[in-house]
Amino acid sequence: MADYDVIVIGAGLGGLSAGALLARQGRKVLVLEQSDRIGGCCSTFEKDGYRCDVGASIVEIIQPIERVFQKLGTTLQQEVDLIPCDPMMSYIFPDGKKITYPLSAEKTGEMIAEISPQDGLRWHDFCAYMDDLMQVTLDTFFSEPASTFSDMAQLIKKNPRFLKYLPAFVSSYQDILTRFFKDETVLKTMAYQALYFGLPPSLVPGAYAMVPYTEHVGIYYPKGGMIRIPEALQRCGEREGMQVWLNQRVDKVLVYGQQVVGVRLSDGSEITCSQVVSNINAKTLYLDLIGDQYLPRAVTKGIKSYKLSISVPMIYLGIDYEPPLEAHHSVIAVSPEDVNRFYFDHLKKGELMHQNFGLICWSSHTDPSLAPPGKHVLNLIPEGFYHLKDSNWDEEKPEFIERTIENLSKTAIPGLKDHVVMSDCASPLDFERKLLLPEGAIYCLQQDLVAMAVFRPACRSRNIKGLYLTGSSTHPGGGVPTTIASGYICAGLIEKYEI
Repeated sequence: MADYDVIVIGAGLGGLSAGALLARQGRKVLVLEQSDRIGGCCSTFEKDGYRCDVGASIVEIIQPIERVFQKLGTTLQQEVDLIPCDPMMSYIFPDGKKITYPLSAEKTGEMIAEISPQDGLRWHDFCAYMDDLMQVTLDTFFSEPASTFSDMAQLIKKNPRFLKYLPAFVSSYQDILTRFFKDETVLKTMAYQALYFGLPPSLVPGAYAMVPYTEHVGIYYPKGGMIRIPEALQRCGEREGMQVWLNQRVDKVLVYGQQVVGVRLSDGSEITCSQVVSNINAKTLYLDLIGDQYLPRAVTKGIKSYKLSISVPMIYLGIDYEPPLEAHHSVIAVSPEDVNRFYFDHLKKGELMHQNFGLICWSSHTDPSLAPPGKHVLNLIPEGFYHLKDSNWDEEKPEFIERTIENLSKTAIPGLKDHVVMSDCASPLDFERKLLLPEGAIYCLQQDLVAMAVFRPACRSRNIKGLYLTGSSTHPGGGVPTTIASGYICAGLIEKYEI
C-alpha cells in the first residue's frame, strides 16, 4: 500500500490549490517544498521590521481564485483580507508628469478623453470587447483543460463565443492596442503590462491585451502580504488532511512500467504514492526528475525545445519617508516600441539598460502594517534578465541596486536615495538558486502563441501514468489567478481519471 495517494512537488500556488482540492476529495495528500516557506514567487519575507513580497505584488481577475475556495467549502473573502487598490496605476513620464488612473473604468475613460477625445470614445469600445473576452475566457480557458485539440473543441462547445475571440489569440498585444488607440500618450499607459507575461507587446498573444481593462474590474492586495494567499490555501488544505513538509527537495520521480510510484528526496529517502502532481518547471521535471529513458524521443526533443520565460531582478527597500508616489503601482511610461526595443536590443544581447524603466510597487501605501510606523516598503522591478553579456549577477548586483536607486531618485521618486534604511535584492540568479527556477524563469516557460494551451506541457501526462502538472509550466500559464486555475484543472482531471 502506498504511503500517500498524491504527492505534490512544490508549494507554489498551483501545488497548494491542487493539493487542497485533492484532499477535499478525500485523498491522502503530501506537499513537498524544497525551501523554508510556501508560495514560491507569491510569498513574503521580513527583514529589519519590513515585510517585502518576493515577486507577485497584487492580485486581479480573482474569479478563478474564488472558484477554488468555494470548492473548498469557504470563500476567498473569508480566508484572505483583500484591500482594493485605488488608484489603480500611476504612469510617470520623463518630464515628471504623472497620469494616475482610478479604479473606475468610467472615470479612466474621462481622463483618456481629455488626452485624446477619439481614444476616449474608443476606450468604451475597448472595455466592452475586453469584458466579453474576459467572461468567455473565465468560463473556458481558466476552468477547463486544454491539453489536446479535443479539449479545445470542448471549450468551444461549452461556450461557442470562444470562436469569436480566436483572432485575438493569434494577434499580438500590440496589434490589439493599436487597433483601439492611436494617441502616443494613451498607448504609453497600456504598453508596459505586456511584460506581465514575459514578452514585449509585439510577441505577447493579443488576448492578454485585456489586462489594461481587467485591472479596472478589481485589483487587490492581501493585508499582511502576498503570502496570505498561499497561507489560506495551505490552511484550507490542512483542514482536509493535506500535509505540507518544508525543506524537502525531491530529486527523482520514481517510475515503474510507465507509472509513477513515488518520489526520492535529496537525503535518499523514498515516499510512495499513486499520483504525482508537479508544480515545478516542466523541463526540470521531465529531463531531470524523470529522465528521457521514460519518454519517446520526440517528446524529449519537444520538452528541450521549450524556451524558458523571462526573469527579472527585484529590489526590496525600506525607507524612512513617504515617497512622492500616488498609487500602489507606478510604472515608468513607455511606448510599445520602447518595450520592444528593450527586448530585442538589450535582453537578447545581454546588455542592461543604464536608464531603467519598470514597475514600482508601494505596498505599504495600501497596507501600512508592512513597515514600522512612519516608514514604508517599496519593491522596485527594473527590467533585467538572466544572461549578462560581460558580467554576471553576483558581480553586477551591488552596482545595479545603487544605479537603480540613483536613477529613480532623479526621475520617478525624488529624494529616494537619501531615505533608504534597508535594501535587498533578488537577482535572476538568486531566483534560480533559492526557488530552483532555471535561469530565474518566473513563468517557467515562454508564454507566446506556440507555447499556449495545446502547445504547453499537458496537465495530464500522456506518457507517464499518474503524473500531472500544475503551475506556470502548464495551461493556462503563469500569474496568480492562472496558476491557481491550473490547480483547479489538475484536481478535476485527477477526480475524473483516478480512482
